[in-house]
Amino acid sequence: MKKPIYRHELKYLINLPDWALLRTRMAGAMQRDQNVGESGEYRIRSLYFDDYWNTAYEEKDEGVLVRRKYRIRVYNCSQTAIHLERKSKVGQYVSKESAPLTKAEVDLILVGDYAFLEKSDDNLLREFYCELTSRLMRPRVIVDYDREPFVQISGDVRVTFDKHVRAGFGTLDLFDAALPTVEVLPADQMIMEVKYTEFLPRLVRDLMPPRASILTAASKYVLCCDAAVRSRNQNRTEGLVWKAR
Repeated sequence: MKKPIYRHELKYLINLPDWALLRTRMAGAMQRDQNVGESGEYRIRSLYFDDYWNTAYEEKDEGVLVRRKYRIRVYNCSQTAIHLERKSKVGQYVSKESAPLTKAEVDLILVGDYAFLEKSDDNLLREFYCELTSRLMRPRVIVDYDREPFVQISGDVRVTFDKHVRAGFGTLDLFDAALPTVEVLPADQMIMEVKYTEFLPRLVRDLMPPRASILTAASKYVLCCDAAVRSRNQNRTEGLVWKAR
């Protein structure tokens, strides 16, 4: 099994004027990610897992230094590239490991029929099986957003703007194009992430405006968990009001 590569990860909560200025600067100094289409964006949808004790949620909320999260991720709701990912974080350093899955395998996992993972040739899938059985890990929430990515080869730098961050509710179907969602940030805000392996080139560092100099601990997973719970509670309350009428 390959040793995980840890990268620096910095997050900023920015507004629309910040984004407009930054993307103009980025366009002149960095390249568009080769995976984007004409729009310059792609949709990311992830189904996050947590254990019986909601450890991933609680550790993030409590600022625990060393954390791990498991998720199944797809792009543009397509079934052609599905991956289980494990994101490990130590302070501001992150690593990501991934293993391919099929739509049929995802369906099995969602109904609790995941014994096939134990016999997989992939270490990550076998370790995921151990987590599912020993820690009673279960799917928790779908996180959905649109990503605009820029890259620079020097320093292995990646800057992304994650817009319209949404929480799914009512279903755990990653491939549902009509998935009900609720926005988790104000309409004029988004999350900017800066990731680099060795160093952050001064050219990129100088692109950051003063207003984006404050790091945020924003976690899409935590934000979406909270939003999904609020939506469920609101729907439940509205149902009770309707019955009372």
